[in-house]
Amino acid sequence: QVQLVESGGGLVQPGGSLRLSCLASGITFSSYAMTWYRQAPGKERERVAVISSVGGVTIYADSVKGRFTISRDNAKSTVYLQMNSLKPEDTAVYYCNARWGMEYWGKGTLVTVSS
Repeated sequence: QVQLVESGGGLVQPGGSLRLSCLASGITFSSYAMTWYRQAPGKERERVAVISSVGGVTIYADSVKGRFTISRDNAKSTVYLQMNSLKPEDTAVYYCNARWGMEYWGKGTLVTVSS
């Protein structure tokens, strides 16, 4: 059974930082490209950051470039999203996605940026 479990969300003040984690099980993690998406209330899901299977390639949405960093530890079957200089517009549910032919999703973790 494939599971992607996100953690690390919460309430943070503008300018603060959070690190999200996504632990994968039931897949050969090192074969999958991993992506973080987010969906804010009333908005469409947005792709935030992608990392290739071996971590050599990363792609970021313009809205988070220079503030967010995606990384992965294949030995721990975990992908991370380090989020710095958070803004209220970063408030959303953040989802982890694994893709290699098949595609799998986590249930999301809520990030709220507010003073």
